Amino acid sequence: MNRINQLFDRKRKNILSVYFTAGYPKLEDTVPVLKALQARGINLVEIGIPFSDPMADGPVIQQSSHIALQNGMSIRKLFSQLTDIREKIHIPLVMMGYLNPVMQFGFENFCRECSRVGVDGMIIPDLPMSDYLLEYKPVADKYNLKFIFLITPETSEDRIREIDKYTNGFIYMVSSAAVTGTQQSFESRVAYFNRINTLGLKNPRLIGFGVSNKATLEMVNQHASGAIIGSAFIKTLGEHDQIDTAVDVLLDNLKK
Repeated sequence: MNRINQLFDRKRKNILSVYFTAGYPKLEDTVPVLKALQARGINLVEIGIPFSDPMADGPVIQQSSHIALQNGMSIRKLFSQLTDIREKIHIPLVMMGYLNPVMQFGFENFCRECSRVGVDGMIIPDLPMSDYLLEYKPVADKYNLKFIFLITPETSEDRIREIDKYTNGFIYMVSSAAVTGTQQSFESRVAYFNRINTLGLKNPRLIGFGVSNKATLEMVNQHASGAIIGSAFIKTLGEHDQIDTAVDVLLDNLKK
């Protein structure tokens, strides 16, 4: 069974997933970041593939992507860094990136490499569902890679149910239609969270975009299986020389 399915079978609530940009702050930080996150109990990690035009991302992740590219990060380099990762890392790993660099690398090549190094799934926010079903799903299935789709407050019920039907892992529930970034409170999102919970979806949900403190984390855990944290971690990574310290600061901030 895929590690993503194993995680959600074993743990239904309070899952904590963290996103970071590969090659940031330094080119060779990818594996040390993974080790530090796993050592502190993070349940799942999303490895961001830097891209020159990350349209869904806020300024913090955009800047990390820009720096990673300047550092020399590429998909080929990333797979090289991850070659022996399963000797050290046992938690689920998900690649997150935009379609353009994945297509330049070659989608089947990308899936084959994900399978080779032990990546469990992928998130490609700008890949339409219709294209996925027609061209990409058979390839992803061939390599046992879970494809994770995003829903937002604007996503229609029909679309949500279609995503749920063709998903076998989890659904990435975006807290708002805005770009990524930290929020102080999710009180205005309760109606949206409740609406999704009434749909009786078969897949668990993780909520991302804005989780950064105790209030937002508790709200997310109340309404879904857990949280995805991105900008808050990227910010702490940029502020501390030691990766271990950055992870500790992130976890401390989630208690405040």
